[in-house]
Amino acid sequence: MSHPSKKSRTHRRHLARLSTATPDDYLDAFVSLFPPRVIQRIARESGFVRRYRKLDPVAFLYTLAFETGPQLQRTVEALRHAYNRRAPDPILSMGGFHDRFTPELVEFLRQCVAYGLAQLRTSPGNRLTPKLARFTDLLIQDSTIIRLFAALAKFYPPARLSKNTKSKRTAGVKIATLFSARANGPTRLELTGERTPEVDTLKIGPWVKDAVLLADLGFYQHRGFARIEENGGFFLSRVKKNANPLLVGSHLVHRGRAIDLEGKRWSEVAPRLHREVLDAEVELSFQRRAYRGTRRGDTLRARLVAVWDEESREYHAYVTNLPVEVLSAEEVAELYRVRWSVELLFKEAKGSFHLDRVATGNRHVAESLIWASWLALLVSRRGHNVLLEHLPPEERFRFPPLRWSRMFREESREFLPYVLRRVKRRKVIPDPIDELLGRLEVRVRDPNISRERFRQGWFG
Repeated sequence: MSHPSKKSRTHRRHLARLSTATPDDYLDAFVSLFPPRVIQRIARESGFVRRYRKLDPVAFLYTLAFETGPQLQRTVEALRHAYNRRAPDPILSMGGFHDRFTPELVEFLRQCVAYGLAQLRTSPGNRLTPKLARFTDLLIQDSTIIRLFAALAKFYPPARLSKNTKSKRTAGVKIATLFSARANGPTRLELTGERTPEVDTLKIGPWVKDAVLLADLGFYQHRGFARIEENGGFFLSRVKKNANPLLVGSHLVHRGRAIDLEGKRWSEVAPRLHREVLDAEVELSFQRRAYRGTRRGDTLRARLVAVWDEESREYHAYVTNLPVEVLSAEEVAELYRVRWSVELLFKEAKGSFHLDRVATGNRHVAESLIWASWLALLVSRRGHNVLLEHLPPEERFRFPPLRWSRMFREESREFLPYVLRRVKRRKVIPDPIDELLGRLEVRVRDPNISRERFRQGWFG
């Protein structure tokens, strides 16, 4: 068996010292994400636990988050085995454990996830760059679909019938997600039926004040844009193909035979566009919500940006209320690329934390497994935030969240004894944690220095 050279060992130690985070930094962050007193309170209020001598809700939640959520253990028996192995006595039987999967358990997990989301946002892992310094956050709204067994179709009916008649997965749950760039993760999660329209999952309110919200075409609605502006927020969206806003002026001065934009519709201007960039002011028409049986029309002044995309050989058009003096037309198009962050979040939730592996026809088990995946993801993102907080600024982009989650998933169960000991749920003294952290941080660092990172320049 070959041994690493002295130079190799020195190099690994040097990489491990890139982060100044201590074991206490990680453990304190994990415990503060889901404090024991909060878990116990939610367990009582949700009705999940009535007598603590039978089940410890703190050990139960931590076991879900650190071991059974990330690993391939996606059955009730595997969850029971993991809990019994980690938690204090008494040992729970299969029947007694299975009976715990009730609406009260689902509500307990949902409330714990909601608390973790709030904690993640109060301890941000990212900073917005100077380009976005005037905004409080960069938010991205999107949804993903999880296929469920046909037995759950009465609760989560599919949007369309499966063409494969042999398939057992003919139900679907939609997970509406609001991603926060500053929190480095989701800040809002909601389970709805697959048939729920995308636009109905976005409930605009005061929370958008001074923030930028990116949304895809499924959320395109002029009335929604007006609501964002009325609440003091900013929006950025692609323009729907059937949208035809009225152009009322240009933000750019062009030499030569420039197109006269004023008073023309977008459908008239688009085919005649022969310059690389269009930055114009437009008027968006929409209908207000019905009030006392009547609806009235209204308009919203916004900014339409069209930038030529060389790869697709067509113009990409965007509508926004971001001021011209804050971001140029090219920067608006570049910022929209950051929307890919939420797609990577879904990829992480499914690939690293098995969000889409729900092999059960029991509604409460299915929903519990979904929330368990988000518990695991929140723990992973909190650990990633600790790492980012203790890295030099120039090194942060070498530790992307998706790469971290893949490595953390493999090591997360090793953290559980330390966390349980920290909250006095386990008497066994674990081995030193320093080697675990050093191994994790070395593996997470992206060796490709020249890799293009779309977030760089906006947040990190």
